[in-house]
Amino acid sequence: MKYRRMGKWGVELSVVGLGSFFTMGVKLDQKQSRDTVVAAYENGINFFDTADAYALGEGEKHLGKCLAEFPRKGLFVISKVHTPMSDIPNDKGLCYKHIKESIESSLSRLGMDYLDLYMCHRPDLDTPLEETVRAMEDLIREGKILYWGVSEWPAHLMVKANAVAKEIGARGIGVNEPRYSMLWRYPENTVFPISEQEGIGNVVFSPLAHGMLTGKYKPGEEAPEGTRAADPDINLVIKGMYWSEENKENSQELVKMAEELGTTAATLSLAWCLRLPAVTSTIIGASKASQVVENANAADLEIPEEMVKQIDELFPAPKWPEGS
Repeated sequence: MKYRRMGKWGVELSVVGLGSFFTMGVKLDQKQSRDTVVAAYENGINFFDTADAYALGEGEKHLGKCLAEFPRKGLFVISKVHTPMSDIPNDKGLCYKHIKESIESSLSRLGMDYLDLYMCHRPDLDTPLEETVRAMEDLIREGKILYWGVSEWPAHLMVKANAVAKEIGARGIGVNEPRYSMLWRYPENTVFPISEQEGIGNVVFSPLAHGMLTGKYKPGEEAPEGTRAADPDINLVIKGMYWSEENKENSQELVKMAEELGTTAATLSLAWCLRLPAVTSTIIGASKASQVVENANAADLEIPEEMVKQIDELFPAPKWPEGS
């Protein structure tokens, strides 16, 4: 395993991290969850990503029980706040009250005294940035969290939040969590350049485009039984964003490229994300220990420059609007 610093900050994360969205507490029971976590830890993964919204807290509970087996100093654990957790007023968003109460609930479910990083799951345009930044700074000073971050925030909002932090004497954003893959290259336009300018790391989610980039989905065929795309409970994103004959055909070409390197399309896809220094880590959503082991190999995979160009032709970056 290899490790990268989180932007300008001193802490190092494994370049492959284990997520829990749609897996722990949803499709995986406690034993299956443990199998993936043990495989991750044994392969050098120290970065584990969850959120209060994942199965309404069950994701945190499953992950916490699994991580309790390992030394706390060997782990870097992220959870998130923003999503409504009930119908109670203020049990949502990024107001001071919700952040303060949510961290206590997340720590309880995880069985931990502190989080390595607490993340604003999405922007909250109804709450002043100063209120959110101050809440995060106070949690840092209380020892409840070590760093704070954001997920799916536009570049200009990250810049503004860091300016607010500087103005009130608070710590700035440590990391951003954007969607990023060969099939979703939008962060390359402004998010990655601005995050590097601001010293913010990036831990990217959906690097395999919900499985579309693994090559398991064949042109002219329906999704195989047992795959994410075949599961109506969790296939909304892949069917809505990536499900096309063109993408299935191109994923088969990616399989051929991976075979040239003696690896898999999934591993190649993760290594492709890691080609950019702006990317601190890639978050995988493995449901089996074998998938964790396979994906961990991305840390050591070097992609020849000629193949990077081939991938650019196969999965070109979108056309940016003029002046963007």
